[in-house]
Amino acid sequence: MSRLLILPLLATLALMGCAGSSTDTASSTPAEQAALTMADLDPALADTAIFAGGCFWCMEPPFDKIEGVAATISGFAGGTVPNPSYRRVVQGGTGHTEVIQIIYDASQVDFGTLLQVYWRNVDPFDAGGQFCDRGDTYRPEIFALNAEQQAQAEASKQAIAQRFDQPLVVDITPTDTFYPAEDYHQNFYKTNPDRYYSYRIGCRRDARLEQIWGDEAGGDAFIASANGE
Repeated sequence: MSRLLILPLLATLALMGCAGSSTDTASSTPAEQAALTMADLDPALADTAIFAGGCFWCMEPPFDKIEGVAATISGFAGGTVPNPSYRRVVQGGTGHTEVIQIIYDASQVDFGTLLQVYWRNVDPFDAGGQFCDRGDTYRPEIFALNAEQQAQAEASKQAIAQRFDQPLVVDITPTDTFYPAEDYHQNFYKTNPDRYYSYRIGCRRDARLEQIWGDEAGGDAFIASANGE
């Protein structure tokens, strides 16, 4: 395919935003998969984190690379409508944002490391969305599940803020609610790799991350450290 044909295709995919067609045939729901994953971990060590960083498809891969992360699940948090569908969320009015729930073994990776990776996968100066995805549904946000996570997230934000001369717009919000998205959104980068990478490139996500974070973009250094490399 010529470059002249590729560029309009990428632009079209970027404009479509983080959305997909229902083609997945998983035998269990995301909530059931999460329950099974948690059951596989030692209850004393199993923990969860919830991060919003724009398109949830794009937030799964960096955390999936970390040893100790058992699963990432795309979904919604921060809204007022119980168990919303993807279509309902993107129509607006529910207050939700796209998030990922990270299920991890706290004996192998800690919340602080997850925060370091989170920051380097978002544009912390953009409250109106992330990259090519605009609107409140794509706002960056850290959802704290308890007082300890709240305190660690606040401290992490303060440390990151010292690096820049403009304010960070990432809110840190207490929550106890997460709603998984439909099956076809889960592990989208694995089930639909061509579309995923076309969307990611067209959205210029990595270009903006490199502009902000330089060699730290994507958090690979922190991932390697967490993996003992």
